[in-house]
This record gives sequence, C-alpha cells and structure tokens, in this order.
Amino acid sequence: MNIEEIREYCLSKPDVEEGFPFNEDTLVFKVKGKMFLLMSLSANPVRFNVKCDPETAISLREEFSSVTPGYHMNKKHWNTVFSDGQLTNKMLREQIDNSYEMIAASVKKPRVKKS
Repeated sequence: MNIEEIREYCLSKPDVEEGFPFNEDTLVFKVKGKMFLLMSLSANPVRFNVKCDPETAISLREEFSSVTPGYHMNKKHWNTVFSDGQLTNKMLREQIDNSYEMIAASVKKPRVKKS
C-alpha cells in the first residue's frame, strides 16, 4: 500500500480525523480524538505506527522483518509496519483495523444526562 491508499483506508473508518499535530511530515489518524496510526510522509519505504496487543506485537516482530517495535512509541504496545512487499495489502489493512478497533474500544462513550 502506498501513502494515499493507507490514508484513504483510514479515512473510510467511522469517526476518523487526520492531522499534523507534531510536524508537517507526520500524518496522524485519530478515532474519537485518540491516535491509532502515525505515518511519515517522507519515509521510503512507506511505514506506519499502529497500536497492537503486546503478545501479538511480539509474534509479528518475530515472524516478519517488516514489523518492528514502534519507532518513538511505547515498544510494548506499538509496532512500526513497513509497506515493503513482505506483508500483503490484506495483512497491512489487518494491522490498521486492529489498531483502530483497539483505540475505538478504549474511548469511553459519552454519558447521557438523565433529566
């Protein structure tokens, strides 16, 4: 997947917004205000950081050289995933989906005021 394909995929999910909160090179995708994917616009090959279950994160790192501990992130919970051809587009989308779902589930739903 290239940058635009990743961007379009992220934006196709409910409640997602994009922005550049850190610098003009790091595109960040948030669901309900919390980050689920960060991506450098200048990296070659394309790579992105996604949240991951700690056990799954280790397993993916052991199996694929294209998955490494999250660059500038909590290494226990975040992976950097390289879109260099080792992982299929389906596998890349699964990493994005898992991160999105973990973050979306962690965001508390707003309480409804009772009258």
